[in-house]
Parts: sequence; C-alpha cells; structure tokens
Amino acid sequence: MTQLADSGIGDLRTTIGGPVLGPDDPGYDEARRLWNAAIDRRPAVIARCQSAEDVSSALAFARENGLEVAVRGGAHSTAGSSAVDDGLMIDLSLLNQVTVDPAAKRARVGGGALLADLDAATQEHGLAVPAGMISHTGVAGLTLGGGMGWLSRKAGLTIDNLVSAQVVTADGQILRAAEDEHPELFWGLRGGGGNFGVVTQFEFRLHEVGPTVQLGLLFWDLAQGPEMFRLAREMFAKLPREVNILIAGLNAPPAPFVPEQHHFQPGYALVITGFGSAEEHEQVMDEIRTALPPLFEFATLMPYTALQQLLDDANAWRFHCYDKGTYLDDLSDEAIQVVTDQLPLKQSPLSVALFYRLDEAYSEVAEDATAFSGGRSPGYALFIVAVCPTPELLTADRAWVRSFWEAIVPHGRGLGSYVNAMSDSDDDRVRASYGAKYDRLAAIKALYDPGNVFHRNANIKPA
Repeated sequence: MTQLADSGIGDLRTTIGGPVLGPDDPGYDEARRLWNAAIDRRPAVIARCQSAEDVSSALAFARENGLEVAVRGGAHSTAGSSAVDDGLMIDLSLLNQVTVDPAAKRARVGGGALLADLDAATQEHGLAVPAGMISHTGVAGLTLGGGMGWLSRKAGLTIDNLVSAQVVTADGQILRAAEDEHPELFWGLRGGGGNFGVVTQFEFRLHEVGPTVQLGLLFWDLAQGPEMFRLAREMFAKLPREVNILIAGLNAPPAPFVPEQHHFQPGYALVITGFGSAEEHEQVMDEIRTALPPLFEFATLMPYTALQQLLDDANAWRFHCYDKGTYLDDLSDEAIQVVTDQLPLKQSPLSVALFYRLDEAYSEVAEDATAFSGGRSPGYALFIVAVCPTPELLTADRAWVRSFWEAIVPHGRGLGSYVNAMSDSDDDRVRASYGAKYDRLAAIKALYDPGNVFHRNANIKPA
C-alpha cells in the first residue's frame, strides 16, 4: 500500500495547493507527530491541505489508491485518531484562519484552527465561543464531539453555538450544512464526531465575555475529599449562572501561588471562574472557605485568554496519555466514596480526575436538538485522565483509569460517555453513548459516508 501511495505522490502534488509529504521528505516526522506521545504512526502520505478543494482532491487520491484516511486538526485526540499507519493523513493545520464579525457576533473558523487562534481573534472584540479548557486543542475535533468548558453553564456547548459548517464528504462533494441546508447533516455534525466528512470551516455564534474574568482556586488534602464533594454538591444547587466550578482530583502544582510545603501534594481543588461581577464571585468563594477552610487558596483577576491557557502546561504535548469518561446525575454519597477511594491510587502526579458541571444554558437545549452524546438534564461529566511523563507510568495509570471507570459506572448514567473522552471506542460504548440517537446517526452516515471512509473516531456504522 505504501508503494502504491509513493508512486502517486507526484500526482497528488500537482492537484493540491498545499505541501504533500512522504516518509523521506523533510518535515515528515514533525507533521506526523501527535499530542499523545503514546501514539506513534507513520502515514504513507501527508496532505497539508490549504482549501476545501485540496481536501476533496486528497480524498480522491485515497480512493484511487485504496488508502485508509485519518484527519488531523489539532492532533489532540487521546486515541490518536489523527494519524494512520500506511494511509493518508489529511492535515488541516494550515487552515487556521479566524475571521470575526463583531457587529453580527459571528466568527468563521478554519478546520485546522486551535482554540488559542479562536480565542485570540474573538477576544480582540470582547467576544468568545464556548469551547474547551486547553488552548492547544483543535477547534474541529472538540466541536464535532460537543465542546464543553468554562462557559458551558453560561452559554452552552460549542455545538449549541454552531451556525453552519463547510464539509467535504467522502465522495469529495463540498457542502454547506446548516438549519436551512442539509439539515440532517448539520444535526449529525453537532455531536456525531468526525463520522460524516471533513469540516474545513465553522461559523459560530459569539457571546460577550471578558476581557478579564475572576479566578479562584481552593485546595484540600485527600482526607478532606468527602467533605469537599458534599460541599460542592450543596454549592452547585444554588450556583449563579455567571459562575462555574470545576472539581479536580490532582496533585498541587509547583506554582508560585502554592505554598512550597504543598507542592505535588495529592488532594482536591475547586476552580471557580466568574464571568459576572467580582462581588458575586467573591460571595461564592467566601461561602466555600467559611464552610470548609482550605489548605491554601488563590484568587485573581485574569484575561479570559489566560484562563483558557490555565491547564496548558499540565497537558503539554508529548506526555503519554489515556482517558475514559462517564456522566453522573449527581454527586451521590456512593459516587463520592468511589472517587475518594480511587484517586489516591494513581501513580503519575499529572494524572487527574475532573468533574464538569453541566446545567443552566447546557440544559436549556432540547434533548434531540443535536446529536450530542449526553443527556441534557443537569449532571456532571467526569474525565479520568492518565497523563504521564514516561511509558512505564502510563502502564500503571492506564490500569488506574480503567479500574476507576469500572467502579464509578454503576453510580452514573451507564456505559455511555462524552465521545471526546474515549481512548477506547468500542461499538457497545458508542451505541450506549448515543442511545436512541444512534439509528438516526447511522442513517445520516449511510447517506454521506456509506463506505465508512471516516471510521477513525467513535465510529458510527452506516445503516
């Protein structure tokens, strides 16, 4: 297959505007690198596309040469979906332009843009798209799975703010998907992952955010975990819409704001972000610290772009990673017991368990309005993530993630999870994640990708 691809690389170079790289070309190893150091794949060809037409030509080349296709946006997939051995990698990283219309509160975003590109362009106008929490994540992969982060309570998921998308389908057609054009495809793109085509441009609705926001962090040791979770449960029941809280089981970072005696100490943190008044944010902080005094705390005003980069270093490129996730209706006493039993068992100081609160704007979207793989009733998304500096630590913490997940699933919403948090995406879990939506997605898949060209994902089989 590689020889077949090699024989036609020259032809591909004449049909697309962007660079085409084979294994012997300068820049090949850099272009094939992925965020997750645990994944090492060698595509036969890398097409660095500069337009939707380039993507269409690259797909035609893959069809003609019988090559498996992978699509690289930000290369942030924990499962390594962005690369494929002996196949064609469609690299969208050159399609990273962001154009903002501040009057209409709209942004057009290339399929290879990173969240950092999106945030920088929109914040010039005091605007933002609700998105993820790590700025070197690709916009495309995050969006197609749903997109949750600091702004989910205030403004919903990323897909809830998607207005239209330019899509290259498996047969090379370039389509616009929106409520008024290919509406079924548009529905499927909003949560169905990369199953239906290559999105080369997104159009988003923008919200007024920043330019500065309030940040607070309070930290407790492992012994205080049960009390912290019960307090968080109480706080979420009355939390203002303009405030969000992330619950994190982690090791305290060796940051300047952390007292030296607590560097790397395992425990629990509440990260409290405020998008409204400083008084509102401080009231939440004060209620928490009064009810359960932390070992240390930190509070500051910071640019929204800095908030979006807060977790970047802890999730930097080339760590060895593995993750699983699930949804919980509530922080029940039984679930809290599982979490506080499991968290101390991790080996890597970078591995974490994160709870995102999903309610308010998130829950105001109808259950069937999008293909999102999660119920819209209030609850939590739990991410159990092994982040390791060495392969040896990953072996230990991969087992920890799996054990933790197996223990918590009986106390949540079942086998289904957020499809962007699946290192292992077997058919049963994908079906469980989408539930009653799966058959509709399979019908859309049969229409736009009957040959399952785009299968390197949480795959939906064509009906």
